[in-house]
Amino acid sequence: MRDVLPELMRWWEAGETVGVATVVATFRSAPRPPGASMLVGPDATAVGSVSGGCVEGAVYEQAQEVVASGVPVLDRYGVSDDDAFAVGLTCGGILDVWVERVSRESFPELGELAADIEAGRPVALATVIDHPDPAWRGRRIVVRPDEEPVAGSIGSPRADDAVHDDALGLLASGTSATLGYGPDGERRGEGMRVFVWAFAPKPRMLVFGAIDFAAAVARVGSFLGYHVTVCDARPVFATTSRFPDADEVVVDWPHRYLAGEQEAGRIDQRTVLAVLTHDPKFDVPLLEVALRLPEVAYVGAMGSRRTHDDRLERLRAAGVTDAELARFSSPIGLDLGARTPEETAISIAAEIIALHWGGTGERLAGTDGRIHASHPHDLE
Repeated sequence: MRDVLPELMRWWEAGETVGVATVVATFRSAPRPPGASMLVGPDATAVGSVSGGCVEGAVYEQAQEVVASGVPVLDRYGVSDDDAFAVGLTCGGILDVWVERVSRESFPELGELAADIEAGRPVALATVIDHPDPAWRGRRIVVRPDEEPVAGSIGSPRADDAVHDDALGLLASGTSATLGYGPDGERRGEGMRVFVWAFAPKPRMLVFGAIDFAAAVARVGSFLGYHVTVCDARPVFATTSRFPDADEVVVDWPHRYLAGEQEAGRIDQRTVLAVLTHDPKFDVPLLEVALRLPEVAYVGAMGSRRTHDDRLERLRAAGVTDAELARFSSPIGLDLGARTPEETAISIAAEIIALHWGGTGERLAGTDGRIHASHPHDLE
């Protein structure tokens, strides 16, 4: 929803009614992740995508019908063995798509939700997408980590409490997913499915070392959706003019800055760190802090094989354990044969993506089986 929110808000604020289709579950090689949305506006304009083009026509027609009837629909799109082109999703994946009508009357909380998302405040939206009682379908609650009670209602206090607790967990990890419950929110039951959009702040990318490679990494990190910080202790190099793609440029000793961010609670399990200084006086104290962080997605450091060996020796002398060093990606990046700063930035980004999704870094042309690896929140 985040990508289409500006258009949705424009119509919502004008008092218009919009058809909103959202991917709520994926199976196998589905092209778009849960949370991807498409709008059908009052002028019949389509905005966004749920499948990268495969089933947009069918979803478009369904959204128009839902706007006319006011009855939300949960549909499944995929392929059959008999005719892989029967429903248009030729990639072999399967999508569950929730289609609903959105207006000021049906979704009065949208304005405050959009304000939270725009400001980068964590917020989750939980919507009932399936239930034995049709009256429950489409009911929603808005969940904020520092607020009780929730805004809206799923249908009962018990259901509200169960969904609220689980939505907080998904919000903490920045993950959107469909959850299953009994009809009244029972943990060990079936019948109710709830989709939780988790609108967490952008994950952070911390780039240490104000060099030309850092500018390229910042540019790629911003493109991938990270909030990018470049940090260096040298004010002559750490300037916003040299790093226009970074969200912030910080002049501080890297290890001191990272320790302060950790103490302030601004480092989480989605944070990635790229250490590009390859200077022992900067990167050894920094890596002592980084490799001991309780939760971080990635720690990589640039340098030659000789630099890497020297760095390991210094870190072990400083008391860093083998278990802590096992979290370390050095030399940084995948073997793409990269030479330029831009190519190296792609190599680093590729390693981060591969570690996040469990990819191998091999050429797909030389592999068999599924293209998209399983993920904990995929539904098999």
